Amino acid sequence: MAQYPSQLGRLAHVEQSKERPQCTEGQATLPRLAIGIASAGRAETLAATVAYLLSPAMPDIPLIVCVPAPDHAAGLAACDRVQLLTGPSGLTRQRNAILSACADKADLVLFFDDDFVPHPQFAAHMQQAFAADPDIAIATGRVIADGILGSAIGLAEAVSQLDTSEPQAASGTVRDIYNAYGCNMAVKLATARDHGIRFDESLPLYGWLEDVDFSRALARHGRCVEVPGALGVHLGVRSGRQPGRRLGYSQVANPWRMMRKGTLSPLRGFRQIGRNITANFIGTLFKTTEVDRRGRFLGNLMAMGDLLRRRLDPARILEIDLQPSARSPIPSPATQGSRP
Repeated sequence: MAQYPSQLGRLAHVEQSKERPQCTEGQATLPRLAIGIASAGRAETLAATVAYLLSPAMPDIPLIVCVPAPDHAAGLAACDRVQLLTGPSGLTRQRNAILSACADKADLVLFFDDDFVPHPQFAAHMQQAFAADPDIAIATGRVIADGILGSAIGLAEAVSQLDTSEPQAASGTVRDIYNAYGCNMAVKLATARDHGIRFDESLPLYGWLEDVDFSRALARHGRCVEVPGALGVHLGVRSGRQPGRRLGYSQVANPWRMMRKGTLSPLRGFRQIGRNITANFIGTLFKTTEVDRRGRFLGNLMAMGDLLRRRLDPARILEIDLQPSARSPIPSPATQGSRP
């Protein structure tokens, strides 16, 4: 696997004339692909990931990037192989802008986080899975390493891990799951379009649990699956994350909204809320420094107070004063099912 360019200025010099992979006999109906990346506040991370995706080792797939303002994508404006969109700030809004932009260009959109590194065969495995089963509405790949669960992973290290991944890592059959992992989701555009399914823009900013909400909405009209052959590494870059108190509020408000909508079962929702509050309380007692547990716990308490006052609303995180609470790394939204 080729190494990725390390400097922003090298984006403009990524090879321009890669051949598109040819369909073999019996594969003429493989779905058309587009890659969509929503990013904010992480221009260097975004540029390095885009350079990797445009490198000769990777398949030639249309790439759409959405940022709140041009300075969030420094170095990409001059790259003619990237469609750069600017739109309202917030993950759900930016991903909806990507859905609209690729509606006429693709059958599947691969949503990647700006710090997700797919294997060169990731897209091919997704194409084959969707072509083999028209009932699949949304899919996620297999993350072989996830920096959000520990120390962040460098891009070069991620490439090396994918290079040396064991064959059994990509083995297995497609299996049904509860939700796709937000750092890598393949979405069947026809299903989303025909049923009017969009990302919920009432989940603001980082959109905690937006992947669960979107997955469960699509799962009403098709399968939600893991494709084991589609390998990738989530770097878990810490910059640009949501402040602790805002996250803590979202850890209660977002699942509460989803339970009321019916995209999250009460059992899962209350278990999720309880696990987060417990972890934040314990982290506050023991003065955990890796993440802002105190800020999160304060946000949890604010949300519980609003619930008792019957005014709990995900949008209220926009009113939270950020001053005393340090910015903290948070798990990618799709770790919600197993991590506090």
